[in-house]
Amino acid sequence: MQTIDAKLKSRIYGGGRGYVFIPNGFLDLGKRDAVDKALSRLAACGTIRRLARGLYEYPREHPELGMLSPDIEKVAKALAGKDRIRLQPSGAYATNLLGLSEQVPARVVFLTDGPSRTVKIGRQEIQLRRTTPRNMAAAGRLSGLLMQALRHLGKEHITPARVEHLKRTLPTRERQQLLKDLRLAPGWMHPLFRELAAE
Repeated sequence: MQTIDAKLKSRIYGGGRGYVFIPNGFLDLGKRDAVDKALSRLAACGTIRRLARGLYEYPREHPELGMLSPDIEKVAKALAGKDRIRLQPSGAYATNLLGLSEQVPARVVFLTDGPSRTVKIGRQEIQLRRTTPRNMAAAGRLSGLLMQALRHLGKEHITPARVEHLKRTLPTRERQQLLKDLRLAPGWMHPLFRELAAE
């Protein structure tokens, strides 16, 4: 019979480098206490890295830079835990993902229909912020990301250069969805959504 350590290791390796996880994902392998102890042993010997309480990573390594920072999206998904919880990048992070801002924020905010939670990893803070069903209606789609980015920038900061950037970079196959989600966006965003969808 494989030990719990070996079973955990096998599953973690299967997730590949950069895999971020919580202990709950392994409860089919043993009791919570046994899983926690096994994860502590794997962290102590350097196989995995403990990012925060109850949050671990099978770290990515660079030949010159050493251990790389964890992927923000993967950390957020692990924090959200069960797949039924949806996430929507928000604020400065949404503008960064769309290339509307070069700045990587020190505090990354995801809106969620799950519980609010904040985790600090090194100098980075990842915040899951519970919000209204309306704000989550387009979660996981281009329109949801665009709405959050534009809301963060504000109408007065939607410059011609930013509009041109969106026209150049937004995936063509996803643009028709903008028209379908028009009713979810504030009125001032409608002309831009129509313009981008028509390109």
